[in-house]
Amino acid sequence: MTREEIGNGSEDMVIDECEPEGRERNSVPDEFNANYLKVYYGKLFPHADIFKWMSYGNDGKHPACDQSYFSRREFSYTLDNDIYLRYQSFNSASELENSIKEKCPFKIDIGPVYSVDPAKRHAYAQTGDNVFTPVERELVFDIDITDYDDVRYCCSGADVCLDCWPLMTVAIKVIDTSLRDDFGFNHILWVFSGRRGVHCWVCDGKARRLTNEQRASIAEYFRVYKGNENSLKMVSFTGLALHPFLARSYTEVLKDFFESKLLLSQKLFSAEERYEKILEMIPDESITSELRGKWQENKRSSISKEDTNVVRWQQLKHILQSGRLKAQGLRRCVEEIVFSFTYPRIDMEVSKHMNHLLKAPFCVHPKTGRVCVPIDPNCCEEFDPTAVPTLSKLLEEMNVGALRPDVDNAEWDRTSLGKSIRFFRSSFLQPLLKSCKEEIENSYNAKLQHSKNSMSW
Repeated sequence: MTREEIGNGSEDMVIDECEPEGRERNSVPDEFNANYLKVYYGKLFPHADIFKWMSYGNDGKHPACDQSYFSRREFSYTLDNDIYLRYQSFNSASELENSIKEKCPFKIDIGPVYSVDPAKRHAYAQTGDNVFTPVERELVFDIDITDYDDVRYCCSGADVCLDCWPLMTVAIKVIDTSLRDDFGFNHILWVFSGRRGVHCWVCDGKARRLTNEQRASIAEYFRVYKGNENSLKMVSFTGLALHPFLARSYTEVLKDFFESKLLLSQKLFSAEERYEKILEMIPDESITSELRGKWQENKRSSISKEDTNVVRWQQLKHILQSGRLKAQGLRRCVEEIVFSFTYPRIDMEVSKHMNHLLKAPFCVHPKTGRVCVPIDPNCCEEFDPTAVPTLSKLLEEMNVGALRPDVDNAEWDRTSLGKSIRFFRSSFLQPLLKSCKEEIENSYNAKLQHSKNSMSW
């Protein structure tokens, strides 16, 4: 099949061009481009699943279904050359699918459900009433590895590797546990951003209907960082004991991760400029001088570099937690150091406002070509961002799959994207829709009962 045919979006296609000598027959060039994206949207993107998710059970025939619900949801497209199309809306799954296939967006963002169809907002504005306002939106969280640049030494900026990615794993574990145990949410979707972070969608009905003030309160609940990049201490704990959520996070996740993984992977005490950053968090000059003296004396010792990090951390802990230190603030320094390096760093503004856009799952990141796949929080430590399917890999797999006789399978099921779509359906979408239908039914029955009671009066 020629490049021109791919560009024209032919429906029954095998992506196969004349390959340079030495390339495998079914391989596809690595670069990201709109032609490959057209094939992806035409063959692999789960349009129907996104529609069902965003409908929350309102696409059925139950008399209590809100038939306008999906059409009041904002979708936003980023096209080639950074052309933005805001306030896109659709009346059906086929409208959504046809629009995506036609416009082939480099990115799809999802916004709130508005009081009126966002595409018709100007007509309502002319009435003089401020009726165009967001009324529902998932509670969302955005965590980006670039916000950890002051505590990771393997990478910086948009780069990420298997030494620093576990910081995202820790964020998922801490936030997910709290959302379920502390707030009682059940329908939570974690998604790889495609490059350097994770997104969280909390989709319970009570989460979608939170006000901006309530969202801000939840975001504030998770915030422990009070300083900025110029502060010597980004975390400062007061009081006799940690909040139960923070204490649980520390004992169940953060402490072990810091001591068994981050300490060694980032070599936090292996160089003077690194351990000085930690010593600056201790507000007692006599202690920092004592530790600094020990470490500078021993820098030519026979201890291996890996062991140096562990030994120096144990020395720091021993001095700070010894019985001779009565000041509670000094004993807290160990916890503050661990939190400073490991605790989740959420983008507060994303979580606080209903009208904030967030990238849709299963988009393809234009810089990496990787698909924004869901992450299972129950085994998030197994997630490898470098092994996530890329656009070119999926097209190669489609080429191979097209030569096989098992044509009954869906196209995506014959690619490495299949596992992610199956997880999305079975672990997230199906339980969510079951809950939504029950909520719609219960609400309808309650209204009927209320109506009967009113009539009996």
